[in-house]
Amino acid sequence: MRSKPFAIAIAGGSGSGKTSLTRALVSVLGAERCCVLDHDSYYRDLSHQLPAVRAATNFDHPDSLDNALLAGHIQQLLAGQTIERPCYDFATHTRLEQTQAIAAQPVVICEGILLLAVHELRRSFDLRLYIDTPADVRALRRLQRDILERGRTVQSVIKQYLSTVRPMHEMFVEPARKTADAVLDWRQTSASQAKVVMQKMRERLDDEPLIVSG
Repeated sequence: MRSKPFAIAIAGGSGSGKTSLTRALVSVLGAERCCVLDHDSYYRDLSHQLPAVRAATNFDHPDSLDNALLAGHIQQLLAGQTIERPCYDFATHTRLEQTQAIAAQPVVICEGILLLAVHELRRSFDLRLYIDTPADVRALRRLQRDILERGRTVQSVIKQYLSTVRPMHEMFVEPARKTADAVLDWRQTSASQAKVVMQKMRERLDDEPLIVSG
């Protein structure tokens, strides 16, 4: 493995399959060689606001996230330093007191809908990926996730999708697609997508040896 860590951004709309691809890449590369960051962990703490105000926040706008902190953490990982990643409670829209230590590894994988829409983040990565997934598929996946994993109601998920998720996707997420080094087809399995990513990594590494498991 090259001496300098390799940073990968996985972007795409909410429900596009970013987490599945991340897991597939970790499986191929080996968990001991990867550290993973999710942009969602970097939502700003809203504990100083009333619950009703928190719930009305536009969480799909870049300003709702602490992008400077994430950019700094990526640079620390690339420099071989351990970071303390925030832990976010999506049910209450607050940042927890505890953090999670993330140790630097040869490959840094970061996933999030807005990674390519924020310049200070986009320039942090060696390889920028975008998963192109139809809106209806993304909406159904998001509905399922928010109900099962984040304690939301069907009505609240639909309201948020129409009021912020869809317009912010059109304003920020989709336009950033053009900055990706590779656009992946959602119809491919995550394993197939991972193979494409591995090839792109090899091209970027300019024939440097890349150690993979299996």
